[in-house]
Amino acid sequence: MQSDKRYRLIGANGSPYSVKMRALMRYRRLPFDWILRTASAREEIAHIRPALVPVLNYPDGSYRNDSTALVHDLEQRHPGERSVIPDDPAMAFLADLIEDMADEWLTKAMFHYRWHYAPDQDFAARWISNDSFSDLELPARREMATTFKERQIGRMASVGCTPENKPMIEQSYQAVLQALNSRIDGQRYLFGGRPSVAEFGLFGQLRVLADDPTPMGIMRDTAGDLVDWVRFMDDASGVEGAWQAPGDPLTPAVQDLLKLSADVYLPFLAANARALQAEADTLEVDIFGQPYCQAPFGYQLKCWNGLRDGFAKLEGSARTRAEAALAESGCLNYLTSSI
Repeated sequence: MQSDKRYRLIGANGSPYSVKMRALMRYRRLPFDWILRTASAREEIAHIRPALVPVLNYPDGSYRNDSTALVHDLEQRHPGERSVIPDDPAMAFLADLIEDMADEWLTKAMFHYRWHYAPDQDFAARWISNDSFSDLELPARREMATTFKERQIGRMASVGCTPENKPMIEQSYQAVLQALNSRIDGQRYLFGGRPSVAEFGLFGQLRVLADDPTPMGIMRDTAGDLVDWVRFMDDASGVEGAWQAPGDPLTPAVQDLLKLSADVYLPFLAANARALQAEADTLEVDIFGQPYCQAPFGYQLKCWNGLRDGFAKLEGSARTRAEAALAESGCLNYLTSSI
């Protein structure tokens, strides 16, 4: 029987958004139970649309998904209790931008590595099947793994994970590793001495990339300190720290991640918005000097509009500080000009 004070987080260990929310709720010390999305849980949440995990079952019996929406809803329900939103509105906006990039662009690296390379395909299909269908007998899980692998490989082009886009996706993964390695640890974070929503967005994708064989090898070879940070962030419930003061210099990691947003993520969002506006079947944009193409997505238009609206709402000294950081990185023009 569910306690009237506990949440239930229904998800999967192979889902970056599930482990993102699990780590965030551990850090915030919110009472919850972790429920694997097995057959019984699937039946419980069959009415939730879109059919994505994680799903958070609230103490009042309601259900909700979309990890970013969940983060901000929990902030409203538990204000001041180990918040992951920086006090300074300028830093809060930059944290939202980095989280958004992790959720919508770094996830392409996660999906690419998982389903492009044969060893990763077999590893992930078996792992996800054993994790999410643990209530089935082994032969049925093996059959499910084969079906799931084929389905996911068939989805690659629709999310931009094509052979043609492979160089840009892999280069952006390396850029994230370089931005973070040796620059964040149990004492240092992006915006001070405590993790923000940005760290949890990055952690969700990196937690999966640190398990799948090919990206795991790359991370261990080139960013060993980051491997340790990913382990640490899985449960940061013991971390205590303060946000950096308004006006303090941005950390090098934040500077590099904003530059990556300007080079990769915001041009992608702008191209997606243009394609949807033109009712085109394909978005086209240069990423790292190479042509990147994929089908446009409506959800990423929501991200684009959300970021631009969030920036437009900044006022006074917070807007001045955010403008300076965004101008230096190259992000500002995307957030203020027409598409």
